[in-house]
Amino acid sequence: MLRLISLAVLVLVFWLGTRRLRLIPTRGQSVIELGLGFVRNNIAYEMLGEKDGKRFLPLLTTIFFVVLFCNITGVIPLLNLGSTSVIGLPLVLAVAAYVAFIYAGLKKHPGAFLKNSLFPSGVPWPLYILLTPIEFLSTFVIRPVTLTLRLMMNMFVGHMMLVLLFSSTHFFLLGAPWAMKAIGVGTLGAAFAFTLFEVMVSVLQAYIFAVLTAVYIQLALAEDH
Repeated sequence: MLRLISLAVLVLVFWLGTRRLRLIPTRGQSVIELGLGFVRNNIAYEMLGEKDGKRFLPLLTTIFFVVLFCNITGVIPLLNLGSTSVIGLPLVLAVAAYVAFIYAGLKKHPGAFLKNSLFPSGVPWPLYILLTPIEFLSTFVIRPVTLTLRLMMNMFVGHMMLVLLFSSTHFFLLGAPWAMKAIGVGTLGAAFAFTLFEVMVSVLQAYIFAVLTAVYIQLALAEDH
């Protein structure tokens, strides 16, 4: 349900912000352009250069804003759960990044991508017995797994911290003796502070996921492949 709500709000925000594009942008259009420009200049072009950045910009933009909008539900009252704190969505996004990474490598270096990924040049051939399994795990298994777990666990832990702080506040203010109610004031302040911190984490995790996707694509496009 939260994922559907996040998707509906994301589509609505972009539709409202871009339905009447003007040379002198409105406030809504300015916000949309600022977000799109951030992904384009600070992620796509920064990591991949202008040519390849344009190719993968739609994917990176989609990943950034989907992760952001699904993260932010964790701090919205009555929702209170980031839909990226359950493994399904992070796994789907990691698979999309993984497919893009493989596609970029095979498209740019069709005859050498897999070979150079698994059998780096300049290594004595007996070492391939040890090195090739390690390269396979690190390149084709660990990357999507770490993408998934990094996002999921950050949002899950943040959710649990907010649950703990607000539950403690409820207990100390409404259920504890009068002498302990001051503790509830402290936990309430900590809960609000941690809510602001979670907003920052939501944006940061969206940025990190998109940047790592771009980095993996850049590695696949590198000339040494």
